[in-house]
Amino acid sequence: MTADVWLPIPPEEIEGLPEGPNYLFWNGAEEFPADPADCVFYTVPYMKPVGVGVRPLPAMRSVRVVQTLSAGVDHVLPGLRHLRPGVLLCNARGVHEASTAELALALILASLRGIPDFVRAQDRGEWRGGFRPALADKNVLIVGYGSIGAAIEDRLAPFELARVARLARSRRTTARGPVHPLTELPALLPEADVVVLSTPLTEATRHLVDAEFLARMKDGALLVNVARGGVVDTKALLAELESGRLTAALDVTDPEPLPADHPLWRAPGVLISPHVGGPTSAFLPRAQRLLVAQLQRFLNREPLGNVILTTGAMDG
Repeated sequence: MTADVWLPIPPEEIEGLPEGPNYLFWNGAEEFPADPADCVFYTVPYMKPVGVGVRPLPAMRSVRVVQTLSAGVDHVLPGLRHLRPGVLLCNARGVHEASTAELALALILASLRGIPDFVRAQDRGEWRGGFRPALADKNVLIVGYGSIGAAIEDRLAPFELARVARLARSRRTTARGPVHPLTELPALLPEADVVVLSTPLTEATRHLVDAEFLARMKDGALLVNVARGGVVDTKALLAELESGRLTAALDVTDPEPLPADHPLWRAPGVLISPHVGGPTSAFLPRAQRLLVAQLQRFLNREPLGNVILTTGAMDG
């Protein structure tokens, strides 16, 4: 029997899909397109409410690959316990770098140059000038220097920065300079005018940005989060924002979506965008190219790209 491949994009809209599998469209609807037990390659629907993407996993007894269309995989991990050993979990490295890095740069510039204040003044018909911080001559610290962190630095390069510091789990060297290990974070934070978070959400990074982290940031510094809301301790951040010591630009929050009555909406010095780093016009062509490449490798029995873990070996 022909194996089933589940896709959250209609197969007829994806140019170059390799022949062979039975391609089925499922984007989180209540009804499944077929028996999940026959699915061998499952692409998780993108940007759906918590729990939707993992719903078919308990019945996917034949699945060999779970492919996300997001850079983060934290929303899928709880469902992996239902799968047999040996299933590959792959993320969407290469899909979101351009869009997320664009938004990170937009949030930095908008926050420093006071764009939200200008928009509010425009609504009131007020002409309000004044001096604002420039991005030029600033020190920027990128916390989480994977492909998205590198793409953010690429876009920062023309802005005449004083310095970009890079931080990841372990020390390494890149074409742009050294990447510092997490152990050096306390020394790097006080030097940064802008701290950009682009790290995955893991047990090690949950509430990485806590009261101690924030206390080490210099007065007037800007925190930008394009990672996951859970990387930041919201209560600790609120305390710093309400004191006026720090500012923030957040594409992600904890909780998310942010309730209408949450004090973060009204905190001074914060710019909030509703988790829109990835969903842009750049998403679909890159997602389609990723799926075609991964399915070609899968059908040709070649190693897949972007493998995050293999079930049964998650602790290895």
